[in-house]
Amino acid sequence: MESNRGLDLDPNKDDLPLRANTNHMLVRHYVLDLTVHFQRKVIGGSIVLFLEPGVVSSKQGEPGSISNTPVQNISQVSSKHDVSSPITPEPNKVIPPEEPSRLCGGNDVSSVLWCDESEEFTLVLDCCDLTVSKVEELDVTAVPDLKKLDVDQQHANTDHPSSSLVQRLVSMPSVCWRLQHELYVQCSRSPTLHNAQPLRFHTDRWSLQIRKEGVCAPHDFPRAVRIWYETKLTGGSVRWTKDQDGRCCVYTMGSPINNRALFPCQEPPVAMSTWQARVRAPCDYTVLMSGENQAFPKPADTGFLQWDYYVTMPMPASTFTIAVGQWLEAGVKHLNFEMEKTDEPYDKEPSFSLDNDDQQYVCSHMDYPCHFMVSAARAQTVIPHRVFAPPCHLQKANDMVLPLLPLCLTAAHSVLGVHPFSRLDVLIVPSGFSSLGMASPHIVFLSQSVLTGERNLCGARLCHEIAHSWFGLAIGAQDWTEEWISEGFATYLEDVFWSHVQKLGCREAEEQRWLKALLRWRRLSDELQNSEEELQVLRPNKENTGEVSESGASVVKHALNPEKPFMQVHYLKGYFLLKFLADQVGEEKFLDFFKVFVGKFHGQLILSQDFLQTLLDTFPGMSSRGITLETIFSDWLDTPEMPEWLRDACSEWLRTPVVQEVKGEVAKWIHFSGSGGKGSKQKRAGPKVNFKELSPEQLVLLLEFLLEEPKLSLSTLRLLQTTYNLQAQDAEVSDLSGLQSRLTQGNQAGSD
Repeated sequence: MESNRGLDLDPNKDDLPLRANTNHMLVRHYVLDLTVHFQRKVIGGSIVLFLEPGVVSSKQGEPGSISNTPVQNISQVSSKHDVSSPITPEPNKVIPPEEPSRLCGGNDVSSVLWCDESEEFTLVLDCCDLTVSKVEELDVTAVPDLKKLDVDQQHANTDHPSSSLVQRLVSMPSVCWRLQHELYVQCSRSPTLHNAQPLRFHTDRWSLQIRKEGVCAPHDFPRAVRIWYETKLTGGSVRWTKDQDGRCCVYTMGSPINNRALFPCQEPPVAMSTWQARVRAPCDYTVLMSGENQAFPKPADTGFLQWDYYVTMPMPASTFTIAVGQWLEAGVKHLNFEMEKTDEPYDKEPSFSLDNDDQQYVCSHMDYPCHFMVSAARAQTVIPHRVFAPPCHLQKANDMVLPLLPLCLTAAHSVLGVHPFSRLDVLIVPSGFSSLGMASPHIVFLSQSVLTGERNLCGARLCHEIAHSWFGLAIGAQDWTEEWISEGFATYLEDVFWSHVQKLGCREAEEQRWLKALLRWRRLSDELQNSEEELQVLRPNKENTGEVSESGASVVKHALNPEKPFMQVHYLKGYFLLKFLADQVGEEKFLDFFKVFVGKFHGQLILSQDFLQTLLDTFPGMSSRGITLETIFSDWLDTPEMPEWLRDACSEWLRTPVVQEVKGEVAKWIHFSGSGGKGSKQKRAGPKVNFKELSPEQLVLLLEFLLEEPKLSLSTLRLLQTTYNLQAQDAEVSDLSGLQSRLTQGNQAGSD
């Protein structure tokens, strides 16, 4: 069998291991039942995994037999949606087991007794900083409604009736998704298998490993497994903190280790699954989550409410997101948004029926209730949305974020078409949040930094995160190292969407994008000069990108490098690659291609060559100019240096009128700084200089140019502050206006 030792983390490297053996076994669905304990700062409860043998359905590392139960055809096309009501289980039909009263012992096996060379099949899950107390095999034959599915005796497995039933359950067509989800819940509450040997487990730094005595192949392994666990305060997947009003809250971090410290899961992106989650939290808390439905709280234990969410679109476990706090909702929705909201997204048959035009939408992904196939969704420019914030930021969220959100959604729809997801929540997260924003299915986290100044930074960031609905979520990277597929695309589309929101003319939009390109070029230049070369490569695994071990395990190159979180190369160099490609075919045609590409690849994982080769096939004239897959790899993705096209383009951006205007203002400030005698009345009164009004991007460039000056007087700084009201500007300008400390320390000779 394949030894786990070969995948242990090398302390001399920063790579993050993905230990899950997804080629042997895949998680098709998760059912989480959790309680948030703020006093103890833990999230605890159970998670049930519904499993299906993977590509290598045999003993680990050896060829073997295939399960005799049918495996769903993952390329099956979803053509319509279930519009029937979900079944209602009879009361007391399935009795959930009691939760372990304390987390200790259980069927854990010490490392001394756990042999990596065992002949027994091992289910390996990605797991870190979790206290696991028990792992159970469920007897789903105790669910009467599930037995009704097993009508086809041809595929019945008499030796493993429970496995046969689970296979039938995970293989149900998408038209029956309501029934399927109800059955998942019923199965998750099943009792353990009577007289069965306990499932033994062992945890190490990066994994949870589970075995059943005597089982040596995946197709004989239990298909429904319940894991009881609690999170640890040291876990990197969740952040326990206080909001800006000093009230306790918790949210997922989106850290390099993704969700493995939130629940045991399969982290490789190919392990796409659906999920349901019931979360109990104190009554004064709101639970937001990546779910298709708008959850309505229901009474639970004394002092607690429960929130139920689900998704029907299979996605990597890393996209699961949760935030629990005393958030308040901003604003009052328009009547049409209230009417569109529903606890179930497809419960109105007339609104979501297919028409004759639907034949042009042929999905290539695995079978699920796809939003692209819904007639009403294609005409829905603005999806239902809400904005949440702590009380101290509620007014800003109401005045700035809420009005911008429908404009940004409309702009995105006008460029890319159908919104992949049925709704969107936006949350202003606590001040410790490490970036300006983070997108997950159905929910976006925004930093409080975007609420300062004018609306430009907030609007552009909303556009960026909304773009991730298409690139990053609906279309994901097959290899985590190809971040540019998500971040480069979102950065490029951010400008396109934002110019639509601003209703700029062609010339104005072009000038704004030139200026933003120059600013990004300057950031990229600084980064390339001040970082390790190996961190500057967009495709660090090169021709081995997407490859995994026999079991499906792999590593994420450089994921744990402490410099990596501060790098923007995937955003910037990826953005410039797309800008280069758009320059070859024209932006209008390039964006039309985006729309076609989304229609073909949504719901799937891609590698760089999938996008690039499709583009080259669509525009064959590019090859005659020497632009091939190989040259793009060598010039842009596989090397650290600045591409030649980018050097040439930068010189052009420097000559544009908007940049020349900034240079003219810089000359005025330098002249002012060097004029006048120290302490003169004329200087204290201020110069008679007509400074021009600048756009936010121009102001950033102005400050960057001034920072490069060897000497500026403090009176210059004071006038800069008052002329441009720097204290009230957005975060990008405020960061640069930290000029004061540098000037104070380095320019005392030129002070008043």
